[in-house]
Amino acid sequence: TIGHGLGAAPEFIIVKNRDTARPWSVFHQSITNMSSGYLNLNLTNAFTGSYTGVWNGTDPTSSVFSVGTDNESNNSGDDFIAYCWTPVAGYSSFGSYVGNGSSSGPFVFTGFRPALVICKASSTTSSWNMFDSTRASYNVVKAGLLADTAGAEFSSSDRIDILSNGFKVRSGSAEPNASGVTYVYMAWAEHPFATA
Repeated sequence: TIGHGLGAAPEFIIVKNRDTARPWSVFHQSITNMSSGYLNLNLTNAFTGSYTGVWNGTDPTSSVFSVGTDNESNNSGDDFIAYCWTPVAGYSSFGSYVGNGSSSGPFVFTGFRPALVICKASSTTSSWNMFDSTRASYNVVKAGLLADTAGAEFSSSDRIDILSNGFKVRSGSAEPNASGVTYVYMAWAEHPFATA
């Protein structure tokens, strides 16, 4: 187990082996049985379940998170870095939604205007879509980046609206709103702790 110092169970964790060429392992609390599986930040794979090698089949607690025996999270003698987040009202939000394939997609309440939104399909293969309010200062947001590629930003179609209390998915059948697909999201506030 590794102490994280948050005082609450992390809902989003990224772990990277700094010494061995291995993927970035991701834990997201919105995925059922997440501790017995994983996502990879640098890959498009869907949630891979029935594998305890990364998170040891154990959910994080208010003081520690667990790692298994996989080289992605616990290789003897290697150095690792871990980024751990827990939701904080007015600052950060983590959850999931189901896409509807419509240009009027689901609204996701965060309780603040997001500065950064990251969405990833957990139930199927997809990229990690990243949208921010700095490069896209008005709606509809078309420009985004993909965390799993080295590509330039894309701006091919309407993607999301960044709103005062969350975000609304605007893409039709494109990411991040494919019909019936479950997405996890991570969002951080534009003005942390300020009144919306």
